[in-house]
Amino acid sequence: MAKVTFLGLGVMGYPMAGHLVKAGHEVTVFNRTAAKAEKWAAEHGGAWQATPRAAAEGAEFVMACVGNDDDLRAVCLGEDGAFAGMGDGSLFVDHTTVSAQVTRELHALAGEAGIAFVDAPVSGGQAGAENGQLVVMCGGAEDAYARAEPVIDAYAKLCRRLGDSGAGQLTKMVNQICIAGLVQGLSEGLHFAQKAGLDGRAVVEVIGGGAAGSWQMVNRYETMLDDHFEHGFAVDWMRKDLGICLMTANENGASLPVTALVDQFYKDVQKMGGGRWDTSSLIKRLNSFD
Repeated sequence: MAKVTFLGLGVMGYPMAGHLVKAGHEVTVFNRTAAKAEKWAAEHGGAWQATPRAAAEGAEFVMACVGNDDDLRAVCLGEDGAFAGMGDGSLFVDHTTVSAQVTRELHALAGEAGIAFVDAPVSGGQAGAENGQLVVMCGGAEDAYARAEPVIDAYAKLCRRLGDSGAGQLTKMVNQICIAGLVQGLSEGLHFAQKAGLDGRAVVEVIGGGAAGSWQMVNRYETMLDDHFEHGFAVDWMRKDLGICLMTANENGASLPVTALVDQFYKDVQKMGGGRWDTSSLIKRLNSFD
């Protein structure tokens, strides 16, 4: 069992850090809002510290799950950043969905300090984090990944290395590109069923077992039909992720016409006040045209 630090206790990080304790690791946490870190420590029996540096001191592994590129830089760098507290030979694992650019930047800076770095964004949402059933996509050196995988296993149902530094983030971009098209297609299908006078639930019970079936269909169709979106992965975060996808596509020459279109549809949802709604709220946009 290892001495592990976890930085960021949002809807994903809070339960992920808890799974590390359940797996027998010695866990110290940091959160920008100290009250949440204190609450986590009281609930799980771990420790908390007021800065990333203090939390990371003496840790073999430091895991992070924060908001965006700037948030990740903030917890890693500077006098109070985690890198300043990590020792030679320690390993930083980033579960945040960020750009491959900032991943490679931090990977290089970590290396200069004798710290190994693995980018490891996750998929599975809040439910996956709470149930310890996340899919983890990793990039980094093979030896660093081999060290990190047994610790990541505490909250993963599948963990794979896809290549060198940045490969995990690039794979997460593929994940988000696929989800964007799937959710829009599902929204249009259910919207069409309603307009055609069909029982949406009965329709999904039939087509869900065929070629149209998907995780989104199985896990989101009922709340979509019920017009309930106060759960899941927020539109604001999806737009952040799709922005990274589109920026990277401009750099590597990929053509993402559907992704660009769905990103604008999510912008419409934000204008409706749905920035914190689940990504399946695309159907609400369609229904608003009635």
